[in-house]
Amino acid sequence: MSSEVVHELIFLRRTDAFHKILASNKKWCQETCKTHPDLFPTLAKGQSPPFLWLGCSDSRCPETSLCGVQPGEIFVHRNIANIVSPHDMSLQSVIFYGVNHLEVSHVVVCGHTSCGGVAAALGNSKIGGTMDSWLHPLREQRAALQAQGAFDGKDEKEKALVLVEANVRKAVDIMRKNPEVVKAAEERGLKVHGVIYDVGTGELRELDTEEGENDMQKRMQHFKVK
Repeated sequence: MSSEVVHELIFLRRTDAFHKILASNKKWCQETCKTHPDLFPTLAKGQSPPFLWLGCSDSRCPETSLCGVQPGEIFVHRNIANIVSPHDMSLQSVIFYGVNHLEVSHVVVCGHTSCGGVAAALGNSKIGGTMDSWLHPLREQRAALQAQGAFDGKDEKEKALVLVEANVRKAVDIMRKNPEVVKAAEERGLKVHGVIYDVGTGELRELDTEEGENDMQKRMQHFKVK
């Protein structure tokens, strides 16, 4: 089989895949209109989601599906390896809008098992493009965890889970220090949570990220903007 024929077959498969999702959308729309006839008219009037979800771009982690909720219930920002940085303007824009304008009640940071970004950060192979710079915060966490002995006696899968959890905990800490989140937490009780999604079982697991009263007061003291 010639290379031209192979490329043509690949193109046809991809085109068929695109048409398949269009057909699936029509079917989903029709079924949703039957089971939830008020959903789309309500969504057309605006959104008031209770959740802001900060997750990974991985195709296996669709927040609306894995949480079993309808469109309009989760405001979303996703990137490679769910890295939360105070210098990411796209993320900061989402946080500002979600917290101040939509007034979400909960911020959920979600990491997941089998994360390619985490696997890359555990290794030293060059990926290329902007990825090496993007994963730098994860590699810094890897170095700190290794120095602490957190990887001792663990296989690669276990090391990955340690880094996944550490990345979520770091993100929760950064979020709790965000001025908009600090203000909303004080004024209306906004909560920040950390969870891990197991792509092998479909289950969410909440991390223990509770903070004490003294920690909350220190955070208000140092990060509240007046």
